[in-house]
Amino acid sequence: MDALHVCLNVSDADELAQWYKDNLGFEDSWEFTSEDGETRNVYVADDNGFELQLSDTEGNEEFDAGTAWDHFAVHVEDVDAAFEEIDDHGVVEEPSDQPAAGARTAFLKDPDGHVVELIEPLE
Repeated sequence: MDALHVCLNVSDADELAQWYKDNLGFEDSWEFTSEDGETRNVYVADDNGFELQLSDTEGNEEFDAGTAWDHFAVHVEDVDAAFEEIDDHGVVEEPSDQPAAGARTAFLKDPDGHVVELIEPLE
């Protein structure tokens, strides 16, 4: 079994797609609009084919993430460099080593407040 995608409810699919492309190297994949015309779904994919579905429903601008959603993780070559380069919209946790996980991590927010974890394996 392979993971295919994660769906994020967003306020502006084009803005969020551009942020993921500019900051995390995702590329345009495909898109569709619901039959009722109210929800546009824009997909961006990483180099391995994993996709983010950015679901933009007309009139929905703010979202309550609740307690079921926490973050999604992205592998980067250098957490510190990526953390400095990314146009974040809120720092959740600055870069630090997580020896138990064997990784260096940092957490930040995308333009709609979704938490993204940057992960670099420790040597």
